[in-house]
Amino acid sequence: MLRLHLKRTANMTTSTSSTYPAEFIDFLNATPTPYHAVENIKNKLKSNGFVEILERDVWHGKVQKLGKYYVTRNNSSIAAFAVGGKWSPGNPIAVTGAHTDSPVLRIKPISKKTNEGFLQVGVECYGGGIWHSWFDSDLSLAGRVMCANNNTGVVEAKLLNLQKPLLKIPTLAIHLDRSVNESFKFNKETHLLPIASLQSKSKETQNKNGCCSSKENELNEQEFNCVETIIKRHHVDLLELIVKELDLSSIDCIDDFELILYDNKPSTLGGLHDEFVFSGRLDNLTSCFTSTWAMAESCDTNLEKDTGIRLMACFDHEEIGSVSAQGAESTFLPNLLERLNGLKFDDTDVSSPLARSLVMESAAKSFFLSSDVSHGVHPNYASNHEKSHKPMLGAGTVIKINASQRYMTNAPGLTLVKKLANAAKVPIQLFVVANDSPCGSTIGPALAAHTGIRTLDLGNPILSMHSIRETGGADDLEHQIKLFKKFWEDYSTLEEKIII
Repeated sequence: MLRLHLKRTANMTTSTSSTYPAEFIDFLNATPTPYHAVENIKNKLKSNGFVEILERDVWHGKVQKLGKYYVTRNNSSIAAFAVGGKWSPGNPIAVTGAHTDSPVLRIKPISKKTNEGFLQVGVECYGGGIWHSWFDSDLSLAGRVMCANNNTGVVEAKLLNLQKPLLKIPTLAIHLDRSVNESFKFNKETHLLPIASLQSKSKETQNKNGCCSSKENELNEQEFNCVETIIKRHHVDLLELIVKELDLSSIDCIDDFELILYDNKPSTLGGLHDEFVFSGRLDNLTSCFTSTWAMAESCDTNLEKDTGIRLMACFDHEEIGSVSAQGAESTFLPNLLERLNGLKFDDTDVSSPLARSLVMESAAKSFFLSSDVSHGVHPNYASNHEKSHKPMLGAGTVIKINASQRYMTNAPGLTLVKKLANAAKVPIQLFVVANDSPCGSTIGPALAAHTGIRTLDLGNPILSMHSIRETGGADDLEHQIKLFKKFWEDYSTLEEKIII
């Protein structure tokens, strides 16, 4: 029997515009992994009246008009929606999308390493990180652990956050490499390897037979294991830290885990006037935060008169291409559109093949705001930006445009967002990359292609994107929250007025 159970965190309080930056800092410090992101988003939604609904359940009779719901997949992706009081299948759905993952180092399935008297931990690069920024940072570990109850056979997933400096990737002293300031080159397999302890301090060294509280040492050599046991794959000292943090009875309770390294230095407001956010994972916890807070607040306004559905989604695996069961290229959002348009409300006939037609009608009327952070102008590298498109931190959400469709913004979408921004009284900025510069991409093109929904790409500007420590603008949080709220409140009436 397999059952997932994640430890709940405290609910977050009602917000005002002046508290957004402080609440964002709290959110960042509580969210070192995608699993924590989903858990904290769930808690915010639950504190605002949203009810969990499962993909594996029948939704007929459970989803009602004026209802507020959320659904997760793999506990690393989440979608939340509120049903308008005048919703009918085939009507528009206003969607925002973000992603929960960031470029990180992840512990390898076999991580136990020793070298030159050090215990080291094998790690794997996830996404396109600026890996040199990870050197000399105080690194901690977080993720989820599959915990087995050997008496009942139940395996539960529990969130883990060790919240202390455990690992370090040390640089080589300049005396041993005088060229380091001219060209810092390193091998990601051999040099990007954290130290965890002195080998002389490890329990494995202190006890010739391997000192641990696990029964693994007593197992009969004839007992079959399809892979090496966890105590052979990872350092005992690390496993015992997990046992202590999760209050497990022994290492035997750890079936397996997915653990991520993160900068143990807390996220904080900074600058002479607290105008900056200094943190890791701004890409893209920024959009996760703003869309969640905006969704919670937007449902207090005109939901009973809304003919549409207000929906937000936060996907895992954007940093590695989104192709997974819980990524933006998965069936997660298309399945939601199909289920919502296939539910029976009042006397509406949603029997097949009419249901399929209603899904397509709804998609044609809907709109998707693909939200991912944007490149703010860098004062020391301004020449790397197109000279007429230099987004400033604190000056509003950035509309991202690319002629080669790396971003999905077009003129009708820009018209829509300008109307929303004017109504919300928030600034927006425009961005294109220079012709001699590479361009990133987002979840927007993939979802637009899979669903046929009109899409626009936007995001708040940051510096040092994909570094272990990024910089964002504190004022831009309110700008984007207000924009998203206005999008959900007005879209179902506004969409008919923009003719293509």
